[in-house]
Amino acid sequence: MAPISDQKQGAGFFTSFASTLSSFGNAMSKSVNGLLGYEGLEIINPDGGTEDTEVEAQKGRWKPELMEYSYLLDLADECEDPHMRLVYAAAWFVSLYFAIQRTWKPFNPILGETYEMVNHGGITFIAEQVSHHPPMSAAHAENEHFVYDITSKLKTKFLGNSIDIYPVGRTRLTLKRAGVVLDLVPPPSKANNIIFGRTWVDSPGDMILTNLTTGDKVVLYFQPCGWFGAGRYEVDGYVYNAQEEPKYLMTGKWNEFMSYQPCDAEGEPKPGSELKEVWRAADAPKNDKFQYTHFAHKINSFDTAPKKLLPSDSRLRPDRLALEHADLSKAGLEKTRLEERQRAEKENKGGQR
Repeated sequence: MAPISDQKQGAGFFTSFASTLSSFGNAMSKSVNGLLGYEGLEIINPDGGTEDTEVEAQKGRWKPELMEYSYLLDLADECEDPHMRLVYAAAWFVSLYFAIQRTWKPFNPILGETYEMVNHGGITFIAEQVSHHPPMSAAHAENEHFVYDITSKLKTKFLGNSIDIYPVGRTRLTLKRAGVVLDLVPPPSKANNIIFGRTWVDSPGDMILTNLTTGDKVVLYFQPCGWFGAGRYEVDGYVYNAQEEPKYLMTGKWNEFMSYQPCDAEGEPKPGSELKEVWRAADAPKNDKFQYTHFAHKINSFDTAPKKLLPSDSRLRPDRLALEHADLSKAGLEKTRLEERQRAEKENKGGQR
């Protein structure tokens, strides 16, 4: 039976994770700026090649992909079984890791940039980049079933050709009908081969999801990747009641699926029960080299935008729009203009104090 680990540092790190990895890439990774013919916008190919970098650059997007499987949170809120409720919620948090296997450097948000999403599961979602150095963001999502709040912050340790990444933000999930508040502590992550070789990300360690209202919790162990990829993606653990007795076992792969099964006090499957799937990653469109799901392709469009869009929304960035139209020279100039204007505003505010 998996032991219940001591809680680590706080959570809520997926946006900051990408930004932190990018900042190291700016200085050390394989840049293709010269090949693309513009300064300031850096696109890094995790394979070390350059043949598809322009295609990916034109897709530059800020991905609130964490809401793709939000139906799991709706099911958690509607569930009468308090421990099965945690199965649904834990499966949703595991699903967030699907995106980090894609190691293309993202299109970084600038300070004060926002993103809003509607028209998906009745959700209103908004995120803002609240600090550039260090990268920090905040987000809020809500529908009739849940409220999701996140503050993202990281600590990092540079180890030559890799980075250890420790989340120190906070993630809280409130299930409205159930009347419970859940707190997430994710495992640390490690970005490998950031200078030499194929870049890949692993997240070995415990993910702990605690019901702050009842004391029930989920402890899932993310297996470290061994030689020749052995154990990579595998996740195993238990849902415990407040007395630390296992109620459900959970197993799967964070890039594919999660399953569950009722268990006895020793953590063994109950006789007559069966292993059932609770989540499976959506198929990516055919021939999609970058493994985007259909949802990931949709979220950067105006189909998911509110009618009154904030001027700071990432969809309106002139450099991003230029990239979408393959005007790489203009994209670089617009990015430089945005950054210089932001620096000037910061200096003016400093001089007025």
